[in-house]
Amino acid sequence: MRNLTETRGVQRSRIAIPRSRETDLRRLSDCKTAVKNKDIVIHLAARVGGIGFNQENPGALFYDNVLMGVNMIEAARRAGVGKFIQLGTVCAYPKFTPVPFKEEDLWNGYPEETNAPYGVAKKSLLVMAQAYRDQYSMNIIYLLPVNLYGPGDNFDPKSSHVIPALIRKFVEAKETGKDTVDLWGTGKASREFLYVEDAAEGIILAGERYDKALPVNLGTGQEIAISVLADTIAELVGYNGTVKWLTSKPDGQPRRRLDTSRAEMEFGFRAKTPLREGLTRTIDWYRATRLGSSQQMKVST
Repeated sequence: MRNLTETRGVQRSRIAIPRSRETDLRRLSDCKTAVKNKDIVIHLAARVGGIGFNQENPGALFYDNVLMGVNMIEAARRAGVGKFIQLGTVCAYPKFTPVPFKEEDLWNGYPEETNAPYGVAKKSLLVMAQAYRDQYSMNIIYLLPVNLYGPGDNFDPKSSHVIPALIRKFVEAKETGKDTVDLWGTGKASREFLYVEDAAEGIILAGERYDKALPVNLGTGQEIAISVLADTIAELVGYNGTVKWLTSKPDGQPRRRLDTSRAEMEFGFRAKTPLREGLTRTIDWYRATRLGSSQQMKVST
């Protein structure tokens, strides 16, 4: 978000980004330090992962995300922070939400099972945000982004989301000459994806122009079937092998597509990066990063 903020006259020296290696947001004391003397706080920190990671860590995902959010909001209130931007998640929506997802549908059912602990944890922070606005007149807003992707994403196969997971699988399959790539589910589920730079722009616009209690979706308003996504990434990577769908594995939520009209109406946000372009940038970044790491290892050995 650095470049976007600097174009708006915010000096880099005034932006503080606490990292998990030095700041544990599960501790209120660390949160107090993080928000001290801050005008605006954007709470992006989360413990997240794909379907497999969610299935293996439901308790930790609920506990860590609730605790981080609760502590950050309370610390910001005590410090008198001017504005607090809380990021939620599309995983908070009910499993069978009518498409496109509208913000008023958020409470009309329970989230998809594999996402529920994470989704409910994040949704509870909307309740806290609105309660703190009512009782303390705290200027706190709540944004609901779809699945994000882009350069700098998490490509760890144990915890990555679908786009980085697919990119890594197809890149490695091409490099090793593997004939078949195994993918979870049926490929029939759909998802919506928002490029990281578009997400940053949306967050900043909301910070500048939005001051209401109602949650706001951030997305593109376009969905793609996972099977089509996989074919697209395979093509961009140059992989010509076969995809095998492991249908015994879960698909997750059947469909995801947001109604993004509130974001456009309230603060003028509309995503600009086409999916294919964003995927190409992400693949190029991943390949360059892996190449750089491998060359560094050769030099060091």
